[in-house]
Amino acid sequence: MNLNPETMQSAGTINPLSAEWATPFGVPPFDQIGIEDYLPAFDLALTEAQKEVNAITDNPEKPTFVNTIEALEHKGERLNAIATLFFNLNSAETSDRMQEIALEISPRLTAFSNDISLNDKLFQRVKTVYDERETLSFDIEQRRLLEETYRWFTRSGAALSPADRQIYRELTTELSELTLRFSQNVLADTNEFILHIGPEEANRLDELPGFVRDSMAQEAAVRKLEGWVVTLQAPSYIPFLTHSSDRGWKETLWRAYNSRGFRDNANNNEKIVRRIVELRLRLAQLLGYPDYAAYVLQERMAENPQNVDRFLQDLLEGAIESARNEYSAIQTFAQSEGFDGTLMPWDFAYYNERYKNSRYRLSQEEIKPYFPLDRVRNAVFMLAEKLYGLTFQRNMTLPVYHADVEAYEVFDRDRTRLAILYLDFFPRSSKRGGAWMTSFRETWLDTAGNRILPIVSLCCNFTKPTADTPSLLTFDEVTTLLHEFGHALHGMLAKGRYASLTGTNVYQDFVELPSQIMENWATEKEFLDLWVTHYRTGEKIPSELVDKIVAVRNHMAAYQHVRQLSFGFCDMAWHTITHPVENAIDVFERDAIRPTQLSPVIDGSCISTAFSHIFAGGYAAGYYSYKWAEVLEADAFELFKEKGIFNREVADSFRHNILERGGIEHPMTLYRRFRGHEPGIDALFRKMGINPNSKSLAKR
Repeated sequence: MNLNPETMQSAGTINPLSAEWATPFGVPPFDQIGIEDYLPAFDLALTEAQKEVNAITDNPEKPTFVNTIEALEHKGERLNAIATLFFNLNSAETSDRMQEIALEISPRLTAFSNDISLNDKLFQRVKTVYDERETLSFDIEQRRLLEETYRWFTRSGAALSPADRQIYRELTTELSELTLRFSQNVLADTNEFILHIGPEEANRLDELPGFVRDSMAQEAAVRKLEGWVVTLQAPSYIPFLTHSSDRGWKETLWRAYNSRGFRDNANNNEKIVRRIVELRLRLAQLLGYPDYAAYVLQERMAENPQNVDRFLQDLLEGAIESARNEYSAIQTFAQSEGFDGTLMPWDFAYYNERYKNSRYRLSQEEIKPYFPLDRVRNAVFMLAEKLYGLTFQRNMTLPVYHADVEAYEVFDRDRTRLAILYLDFFPRSSKRGGAWMTSFRETWLDTAGNRILPIVSLCCNFTKPTADTPSLLTFDEVTTLLHEFGHALHGMLAKGRYASLTGTNVYQDFVELPSQIMENWATEKEFLDLWVTHYRTGEKIPSELVDKIVAVRNHMAAYQHVRQLSFGFCDMAWHTITHPVENAIDVFERDAIRPTQLSPVIDGSCISTAFSHIFAGGYAAGYYSYKWAEVLEADAFELFKEKGIFNREVADSFRHNILERGGIEHPMTLYRRFRGHEPGIDALFRKMGINPNSKSLAKR
């Protein structure tokens, strides 16, 4: 990206997005960007990218791998950098104006993509190289890039008739707008609801742990309200449901959370859901597939909807009886504590926590003081050092997009700089919920053969520190950090010549393997013993407490497993329709997840209208991949357990065969090379302590 007169703004200043990013390591110039820099930068970058595409299309020379396939790989580098930056910040640090720009620019980016995929002259150049592939000499990366490029064109409408290409344009343009609106509505509906508890209700909060009350008080102070506030953000919502016995407040919260996008307000997503699935169906059928899942799964390890359905059904049948027993155990326990009636969804977290504490004598309040965020972060870094030889050095001079964000340089064991890592831990109204890893830049090799540093970002929504207490993590949050850090490793350790084939650019039902395998170390005593100490006293965690943490690993494992399957069933139902849905959204959803239903059905609740993973997050017809990856990681981690959880030989094999290879080879080829065999579901059941052939829980 070279500075040129076109980057000058009307006011005479240089647009920092369009100019060369003269920052250390080429990181985004966050501290220089103004909100009104985006549209002019997009204008310039789109024009520049179009010229690059035209140069490929109009090249009078015979199509070759270099002048067509590689040229397409490298086209639009400025546009990609700006778009990646913008949409990452639209998730992590958005504003009303950014959302307006997103709605304006998304159709233009879709149109640009369509202009490429539907350019028949360009497609014929690609096809020429592809048709001659058996007579040409390629290495493995070149062949994979050629195959992926050709497949992208054919799956993006290149072979359609002129009339159908226009329909394809219209469908994809509308879809890009609708998925963005869906996400914006979920964020707005999440932010608009609060439960405000005034000072006169103070006595009703006495039962809550101090960290919960302190967080609620801090939230109220930020909003300039007296008393306490609970929001629908996970670090606020979940602890309150877990520790409060007040059924009225909890029902209000639960209903609000589980009706996001379904309430009768400006953020309602019902029509958007219905329209998105209809457009996806039409798109799939236009391309010759019976339904959208068949279209998506052609490029997944699962291959087709029938395999996914069988996979989900096998996992359900093996665990449903155990899950029912676990749910019944919580109901029985609640009754033993004086609860009268049917256990409702808003009751479950409270009695489950009390049951767990009764059975294992372990509570989150007891655990949290041993897991201050800074120590957990450093422990995760230590784990990366023990497994892969990595070290992390904070760089306070690198620009960041919010004061909460930390930036690190990442080094290999030989002190080679590997990556830049951003950590963004705390919730805010400008940030979407959940936790995720993303990249501001993938790695690739430049023309001189130099590796371009990947720039990776890890976002979470952990409880903020207060004036008296650091951010203390629940054990689930510790696991979440390990999970997302696994994705980060996939990006940071990537090697490869082409950005589109490196890092997390793999089949979606393979991408969760590096993240989910990292969760295993959270319950490994050998790892916990190395670093867990009380944040106030500095005393090492008692061995009996570590034993309890390990013992509780499979608490409610079957229940949580079936709950996760319900999301997969819901996703597949929406994306295997062959005709538009006529039923009400909630009715359709309930029919889909009925085999997995363990708790009472609540009128007015709906998963789909806030199911961002499948309606805004790229997991359409792919939510099953979390369970698919659990099968992979359960089998893979058995090798670590056999050889040692810090075994360098196993870790090096996982690094070289999985983390470094990205999408250069088929994922099953990579997995077999690491593990020596293909995975089966038995390893997952063993990990959960479930005998799938038994009607009773396995002993734990």
